[in-house]
Amino acid sequence: MTETSDWPTPGGNPLPAPADVLPHRPPFLFLDRVIAHDDTRAIGERTFPADEPFFAGHFPGNPIVPGVILVEGLAQTLAWLALTKTVGGTVLLTGVDGCKIRRPVRPGETVTYRVEVQKSRRNMVIAAGEVKVGDDRVLTATLKGFIQPPQTAAG
Repeated sequence: MTETSDWPTPGGNPLPAPADVLPHRPPFLFLDRVIAHDDTRAIGERTFPADEPFFAGHFPGNPIVPGVILVEGLAQTLAWLALTKTVGGTVLLTGVDGCKIRRPVRPGETVTYRVEVQKSRRNMVIAAGEVKVGDDRVLTATLKGFIQPPQTAAG
């Protein structure tokens, strides 16, 4: 994954909120904000509050964020990037390759999602993804997605 020191930052221009771009809504929106992006890369964040419902069962007395939720947050970051260019569409996750989880994420921690598009052709996209807490790498994966164009009303 490319270092982010050369990435453009918002520079005072507010980026669209995830809920303004994505079709996802709570309780299945796992991206709080996007903090930087360019044409092929995006960085997003999510803080997992202690009252998330899944913590009650995953795992009682030792709560951790499920790995599939971290992958979903990464996919939502990729979808945000794609949908800023395809307004009204939907990004469907079609594959996750090489996923490695290196450490758990606990209640109250903030994760940083980083995605970088490796290949894009027609409506298909492949991206490298990484999740971190501070400097600790939490998860890496290659995501594959299909960008579904906006639906037109049948008449």
